[in-house]
Amino acid sequence: MASVADKIHEFLNEISIDGVEERVVEYVIREVNSGRRLTDALADPYVKNRLSEERLVKVLENPEVLSALEVQIAESFKTQEFGLLD
Repeated sequence: MASVADKIHEFLNEISIDGVEERVVEYVIREVNSGRRLTDALADPYVKNRLSEERLVKVLENPEVLSALEVQIAESFKTQEFGLLD
C-alpha cells in the first residue's frame, strides 16, 4: 500500500507533467499557426527534451492541436501547396 508521502509525490509529479504538456501544446499550436509543419515542430529539441513518446501522444490528441492542424490542412487545399516535394 502506498504511503501518504508517495501519494502526495505522485500527485505533485502529475501536476508538473500536466504543466509541461500544456506549454508544449501552446508551443506546437503557435508553430503550426505560423506555418511550420507539425513534424518539424515535434522534432524541435524544445518538444523532444520535455516529453516522452507517451506524453507526446496526449499532446497530439489535444483538441486545440487538432484544430490548428485542420486550419493548416484547409489552407493547403486552398493554395494547393501541400509541401510534398519540399
